[in-house]
Order: sequence, then C-alpha cells, then structure tokens
Amino acid sequence: MKQIINHFTDDDLYKFSMCCAVIDNYPRAQVKYRFVDRNNTIYPQGFAELVREQVKMLESVVITDEEIAFMHDKCYYIPHWFYTYLKGFRYRSEWVEVSQDAEGHLRIDFEGNWSDTILLEVKVLAIVSELYYIVTGQDDRFDYDDYYRRSYDKAERLLDAGCVFSDFGTRRRASFRAEDTVVRAFLDCAKARGHKPGGKLVGTSNVYLAMKYGVMPVGTMAHEFVCAIGGMFGPQMANHLAMNAWRNTFRGALGTYLYDSYGWNIFSLNFSEDFANLFKGLRVDSGDNAEELRKITEKYRSLGIDPRTKQVVFSNGLSTDEAIEIQRMAEGRCQPSFGIGTHFTNDFPGVSPMNTVIKLVAVKITEAWPFYNDTCKLSEDTGKHTGKPEVIARFMEALHWEQ
Repeated sequence: MKQIINHFTDDDLYKFSMCCAVIDNYPRAQVKYRFVDRNNTIYPQGFAELVREQVKMLESVVITDEEIAFMHDKCYYIPHWFYTYLKGFRYRSEWVEVSQDAEGHLRIDFEGNWSDTILLEVKVLAIVSELYYIVTGQDDRFDYDDYYRRSYDKAERLLDAGCVFSDFGTRRRASFRAEDTVVRAFLDCAKARGHKPGGKLVGTSNVYLAMKYGVMPVGTMAHEFVCAIGGMFGPQMANHLAMNAWRNTFRGALGTYLYDSYGWNIFSLNFSEDFANLFKGLRVDSGDNAEELRKITEKYRSLGIDPRTKQVVFSNGLSTDEAIEIQRMAEGRCQPSFGIGTHFTNDFPGVSPMNTVIKLVAVKITEAWPFYNDTCKLSEDTGKHTGKPEVIARFMEALHWEQ
C-alpha cells in the first residue's frame, strides 16, 4: 500500500499552535484519545492492519527546513523555540493501538505525552478516510477533472456572495489529491476574479498545501484543548483557564476562540471583557447558527463591544449554500467568515463522506499520577456529545446543563 502521509506539515495548523500551547502550559500532561465513527462503519477485513502500517510509516515523516522556513515566515505568532522542538520530533507507532472487532468496527486509541500525541489526530483521520476508499475501490470513481470544475464553481459562488472562507478539510478528505485539487481550484478562481468586489479566499488549514501554493495557513483551536483542561481542573472554569493559557503563549496574537466545548452558558460566564477584547472573535461549531450569532452579538454588546468589529467563524459542517445563507444573515452584524471542511474535500458524486472524529477522553496533569481523569465534549447538537455516558452526565450536572 502506498504511503498516505508524506509531509510533516500535511496537517491542520491548529494542531501545531495547540501543541505549542500545551508544551508552554502543560508540558507533563498525559492523555488518552479514542476514535469515534458516527456512521458505525463496517470496515473491510484486515483494515486495522493497514492502518497500523500507515502509522508505522509516519515514523519516517520529519519536518524539513523548507517547512520550518515557511512557518517562520507565515506563523509569526509561534515562538521560535517551538521549531527546535518540531525539528527533533519523531512519531512513534507505540503511541497508537488499532484493532477491529468481529463485525469489522474499527477501534483506535492513542496514549502518551499530550505534546506528542496531539500531532497524531488529523493525520490518522486522513489516513483512515483515504485508506477506506482505496480498500473498498471507491477511489476509482474519483474524477479529479470534474472535481476541479465543481470546486471552482463553489469558490465562484462563495466569492460572488461576499463570503470570506478557508479550506478546513484535511481530516476527512477523500484523498490528499482531492484537497490539493480544491486548493488549486480556489486559487485559480480567486486569481481569475482579480479585484472584482466580493468575498475573499483566506487560505487553507493544511500547512503543507499553504506552503505549496503560497497562501496563508489558517486555523483557530480545537475542542481537545478545553476538554483536557476540563478533565484536569473541572468544566466550570475550563474556558477561563484555556483562554488564559492561550494568552500566556501567544500574547497579543490570540486569533479566534472555539467556545462550545461545554456549551454557551458556561462559556459566557467565563468570557470576561478582557478576553472579549483580546481575542479576534469566536468560532461557531455547533448549534443553530442564527441562535448562536444572536447570543454572540448580545454578549459583545453587554461588554460594551461593537460586534461588528469582531470576527465570527462559522464551521458547523457547512455546505456552499449554507455558508451563503449565513453570510446574508450575519452581514452587518459581525465580520462573518467560514471554515468549510468535508463539503470541500470529500464531495464526489455517489461517494459517502466519512463521519469520524478522534476525541481526547482522559487526562492527567503529570506522568507521576497513578490515574487518569475522564473528560468529555458536550455539544449544542443533539446526539453529538462525546465520551462515556456517565462522564457526560457528571459534567452536565456540574454545569447545570438543561436538556
């Protein structure tokens, strides 16, 4: 089987920024992650072994001087010491356990230093997705010329509608070539438009493709940062501690904050005026987009901040049509932008995209502790809580979460 991940920075930017913040704030933290397939897919016999082979191949993937120079140039907010760490980083297959049950369901677990295992998630999800289509023969249906044309059309429609958008599709892409085709089509479309009024292509979350095409790597943060802190210290103050840790590492360049790990209500209590001023904006990743925008704008106004000066990134499994609809709703109320993933990178006719995630499920603040603390991720979307049922119930009770 061909090697699927061939470049160290073939990954989402926020994995690197979070890794940096983890080392800076929680250097001895230990974690466990678990793979979740929301479609309950039955994988072909022997699939787990193929995933293990791909994970083993990651041990040969190291960062290059070219990649470091690019990140130095574009990611000015990342401290220089972090690149020394990346230069010495090596993946180790023993961090990962992969198995299948008798029916063919896939199980993947990570365990180890948080600063190490944090760089596995996106790569392993991309491996599972691309490998599945290869093994099942569905990749034979991938018409990349047609995909280029369809991607170009998506970009054209978004730009015409005034949308500011980025590709967020690495983790569940149909293939590396699919995401490469998307970014190339988007850039060709933006170039052909010239200075025509409308929206803007910001870039891609994939650092390698950003380097290849000379665009900006973009990213915010992921739920795991807040969920790990919630496991270590409790969910009530997890957002406060996460925002403070982010401020400690990135100083003034805090970007946008992903607020929904434990729901709006507890986040709002933690979102004080200083944080509201420091962060560029907020990212909506679950719930009803109109309702979430209403709560965000009201919160900013309650703090004496004009929400029109703040960015709101919508990333809740959007399609082109949905993004355009939100743009019309949000324009003039905030600075809307869109991070779109699977719809961009896994949208071949007749091929169902994967619905997989890898979530951080347990944490301890130091290797000296004899036990882990379970954690979970709560969602504004029904049925998307992630974690053990008893842990979810305990966190919801602590947060006075109303069903």
